[in-house]
Amino acid sequence: MAYQVLARKWRPRTFAEMAGQEHVLRALTNGIAQGRLHHAYLFTGTRGVGKTTIARIFAKCLNCEANGVTIEPCGSCEACREIDEGRFVDLIEVDAASRTGVDDTRELLDNIQYAPSRGRYKIYLIDEVHMFSRHSFNALLKTLEEPPPHVKFLLATTDPQKLPVTILSRCLQFNLKHLPAALIAEHLGHILEREGIEAESAAVQRLARAADGSMRDALSLLDQALGFGGGALTDADVRSMLGTLETDFVVGLLEAVADGDAAAVMRVIAEMSERAPDFGEGISEVLAVLHRIGVMQLAPGALTEGGAEDERLQALARRLGSEDVQLYYQIALHGRRDLPWAPDARTGFEMAMLRMLAFRPEEGGSGGVAPLPAQGATRAAGTVAVPAQGGAASGEDVDDPAPADGGVTDADAAAPSAPADTPPGDAVAEGPDWATLLGTLRIGGMARALAEHCRWGAREGERVRLYIDEGHQHLNNESGRRRIAEALSEHFGTTVRVDIQVGEGAGEAPADQARRQQRQREAEARERIAADPNVRAMQEAFDAELLPESIRPLD
Repeated sequence: MAYQVLARKWRPRTFAEMAGQEHVLRALTNGIAQGRLHHAYLFTGTRGVGKTTIARIFAKCLNCEANGVTIEPCGSCEACREIDEGRFVDLIEVDAASRTGVDDTRELLDNIQYAPSRGRYKIYLIDEVHMFSRHSFNALLKTLEEPPPHVKFLLATTDPQKLPVTILSRCLQFNLKHLPAALIAEHLGHILEREGIEAESAAVQRLARAADGSMRDALSLLDQALGFGGGALTDADVRSMLGTLETDFVVGLLEAVADGDAAAVMRVIAEMSERAPDFGEGISEVLAVLHRIGVMQLAPGALTEGGAEDERLQALARRLGSEDVQLYYQIALHGRRDLPWAPDARTGFEMAMLRMLAFRPEEGGSGGVAPLPAQGATRAAGTVAVPAQGGAASGEDVDDPAPADGGVTDADAAAPSAPADTPPGDAVAEGPDWATLLGTLRIGGMARALAEHCRWGAREGERVRLYIDEGHQHLNNESGRRRIAEALSEHFGTTVRVDIQVGEGAGEAPADQARRQQRQREAEARERIAADPNVRAMQEAFDAELLPESIRPLD
């Protein structure tokens, strides 16, 4: 017997065999069970998620000879077998992509008034219905609204936006979702078990991710992988077939980035290139690893069971700051987007990795490029270890004490408490220049935005009071106050608590100061341009007009 591809061999024959799309199956089965059958159904969704499969199963439910109209067709009667084999005379399948003309549509509808030959219902299954021409939709419109009682329309499309609203309003619309990789992997594992094929779990997971939400694509890739591996399914073969990188390479790259070692980065990429990888897929692998590290840092409970490389990823998660990981992810994302514009794929990949070395959150600054850390550094800028407070056991949550003056809740600092006779920092006691002090703090993200809109108030022992305008009060939250407190505690070597209140403080907020200085630089730049003799000469010679709003300072 001729070989049958897995996508056809394992196409579901009943609703119970469907993987996913429960929201659609529930609506259809309830409608059949209650006898609430509409005359037109529209199934939408990306390729390979089950639109045509559900339509064919629905056709069997309506025409099963053994069980009548049922949610569980027998699968063995003549009608069920003929529908499965694609030769049921009363199931008219139309590929709208090849029959777009109005004459084709009229020919299709000419026989609609005649009763079905074999089945209970005459069913028109129109695939890729969005490919119909405007005249074809007009020809279909009236029939679709009021078809004979023995006719059902099942429409399928990957692009419902192209359908006229007059068509959409006459159909029950069901949107089929992308299938999650975990569900695809589970289904592939079930098929491999039924086929008696041993497979590595990592290989199945990799195929599921590569399918991008499409079960048909997953089965086609599985067919290809089995052919590539001679009937076996190993992770090494799947990686080679897909052109993806080994995770060890990706982890090695990120370890070199964490070390600030550009030579090591280039060395790892050179080793990768010897295996002729797809560098576009390589950036996707970097994104996947960075995503896993980010989850390890911020939501470890959400992690699914990982691979053998998780120990190295845990070490990276401890070395890299969460802001670094987010920045690297964004750089890799932009690198993948820009890869087609690079001279070649390897060059684009190299530049994306080098960009991670060139740009990183600056220590104690509000922007720019920070110096690369020494090789073997164990912590990135912006990360502070928070010990338990008040004698609580490690890992327990401790509530912040309420402020004595009834202000906003304080954020306790991360540094250990200083001895009682430790004097506060002189600069802070005298009322420091908050903008200058902020420039020395290891703080970033939204907490830095909060700090930049604050003004100095006072320091009273371990308490630092800051003031913020009413218009920026939305930035004031417990997380931001806590991170500012941690940075101040680390800077002064003593416990500091931060209280941020609405009001006027001393001097300007750093953000206001930066805006004032920027406006001053722009004004000076306009004056210099206006006074430039070359500009004046062009104005006189060509009656040119100077546009002040187009002038920006270079610094």
